Amino acid sequence: MSDKLKIKLSIADRVYPLTIDPSQEEGLRKAAKNIEQLAKKFEQNYAVRDKQDVLAMCALQFASKIEQNGIEQVEGTKEAEERLKALEDLVNSKLAFK
Repeated sequence: MSDKLKIKLSIADRVYPLTIDPSQEEGLRKAAKNIEQLAKKFEQNYAVRDKQDVLAMCALQFASKIEQNGIEQVEGTKEAEERLKALEDLVNSKLAFK
């Protein structure tokens, strides 16, 4: 347990003490900062005062980005596979003429 690092993150006016691997610190601090920024944006733009509602909106925003990235990645993979198949067919057709 000596390799662990104890940090405190503040999210939505609450402090969360965590024991983490040092390699996780930067990512966790950036994530907490992103949540804080998005929460402030929601509070200002939508006059939401309930922290639970703000955090739910933040969770939805981040989860939807992850899902959309997954969808786009699958679509990109399909397109790459189609191009590779077309290239393979072209190469095979040229080799067949020799």
